[in-house]
Amino acid sequence: MRFIAFVSVALLGALGSARAAPDVILHNATVLTLTSQTASAEAIAITGDRITAVGTDSDVAALAGPETERIDLQGGTVLPGFIDAHGHFPSSGLIAKHFVDLNSPPIGVMTSVDDIVAALADRAAQTPAGEWIQGRGYDDTLIVDMRHPTRWDLDRASTEHPIYIGHISGHLSVANSLALELAGITAASPQPFGGKIQKNGDGTPTGVLEEPPAMGQVGDLLPTFTDADMIEAIAFAAREYAAMGITTAQQGATAPDGGLMFVEAYRQGVLPIRVHVWPVLAAVAALTEKGGALPVLDADGMVTYGAAKGFADGSIQGYTGYLSQPYHSHSHADPRYRGYPRMDRDALAAQIKTVHEAGYQIALHGNGDAAIDDVLYGFERAQSLRPRPDARHIVIHAQMTREDQLDRMQAGGVIPSYFNLHTYYWGDRHWDLFMGPDRAARMSPTASTVTRELPFILHADTPVVPMEPMRIVWAAVNRLSSGGRVIGADQRISVLEALKGITTYAAYQAFEENDKGTIEAGKLADLTVLARNPVETDPMALADIAVTHTFVGGKLVYSAAE
Repeated sequence: MRFIAFVSVALLGALGSARAAPDVILHNATVLTLTSQTASAEAIAITGDRITAVGTDSDVAALAGPETERIDLQGGTVLPGFIDAHGHFPSSGLIAKHFVDLNSPPIGVMTSVDDIVAALADRAAQTPAGEWIQGRGYDDTLIVDMRHPTRWDLDRASTEHPIYIGHISGHLSVANSLALELAGITAASPQPFGGKIQKNGDGTPTGVLEEPPAMGQVGDLLPTFTDADMIEAIAFAAREYAAMGITTAQQGATAPDGGLMFVEAYRQGVLPIRVHVWPVLAAVAALTEKGGALPVLDADGMVTYGAAKGFADGSIQGYTGYLSQPYHSHSHADPRYRGYPRMDRDALAAQIKTVHEAGYQIALHGNGDAAIDDVLYGFERAQSLRPRPDARHIVIHAQMTREDQLDRMQAGGVIPSYFNLHTYYWGDRHWDLFMGPDRAARMSPTASTVTRELPFILHADTPVVPMEPMRIVWAAVNRLSSGGRVIGADQRISVLEALKGITTYAAYQAFEENDKGTIEAGKLADLTVLARNPVETDPMALADIAVTHTFVGGKLVYSAAE
């Protein structure tokens, strides 16, 4: 890689005479600034929470004063801090403490319904009768039974505890008989719009619930987490994320006052990374219509609001994603089955219009291409009624985006945010079950997006899958499934473009390109240090590159050596 020193000796001298010496110098590194395809440096000077110089080791060393701390990165590679551009922080902390892990390989160990029942029974044996047992992460397509557990399966774990377990997608759940009874779900229960209570031929609920309109009938009965539980989860997840190089996390769907707990965690000293808070679209619309405002988040800029988050459909691997053409293979009686929307199209568009006119950025979950059509219809309608330049509305997941939809996104300045790890975790099932080979090869169409020079995001949607930024990069570059199949070779992108999906473009999505996303003087010193240079690493080994240091605002918040 060609080396470019960004700060000349003359400029460094001017800086040195005009201001105090930097607080910290990071040196003996390869600095990938991401300001261009070839830009790199060797050292960074930091004063306060900002970068003040980037250049060669010798030039930046000339800025040091007697109090300057020098950190030798021992040949590591510095990148702009990784940004979790869509996830649900700190859910991984809550799940680790309070839920039974029901994931299958490559994440967990469950291989059958019997394994799931045994894990729940073990938790029941340690839990007083009558208390809720929750589990998360089961995948019906990754267990030998190839089906969802039912109420009767969960009854084998316990009939004395209400049990409620979540599908890995987060869009389905299963309740045992006691939980269904507490919720009043019976054969006579009507089907809610935008969700489904699965029932047997005789009308008996099986315990499987699709999407929040159905899931919430049980979920609303679950015990709430205490403030102490939340602080503990935030502390746990913050350590986990910092160790992965994340400098900004995201709570991607919360109540309007959901950010206040992060503020409290920051005040207690257990939140060393930044958090973007995305309030739920419907709540923002209701608040706006009443003339209200979101609570002030007073945390020295560490906790900030992002987009208002809504949902147009569900999950393709749960068969609740909304497609324009039928699923490739499914158990529904209707061969034309193509999922369903979460909301009526015009009702969704009306919500979008209200929030758009109030000046908010909007992010809408859309997996299936029919749902993405509804999202783009809503965005385009809102813009036609009240034009807003540079609104930067977002399609979350954007999984089955078509070429014509990318054209519409480009024309409207809409940002696709791809959950591209689907190619790894579910690529084989998309190929064989959900989408078939042709559509599966086009999922998360990153190369088509790069061709249009359209900013895009790459995300993990944690806790759906673990927070592993370098696996996100690996997946975008290689597009290999967990079974070793290539999922759309023509949609592979370069390492640098993939890195931008979790740095430069992620900062742009949040209107933070002046503060984050590249390494330049004046920007926040949010930095991730890797053990190896990803641009010079075998593409197949990208996911194995370790994080050695993470800095937020110039402060070291993670070191592999400690």
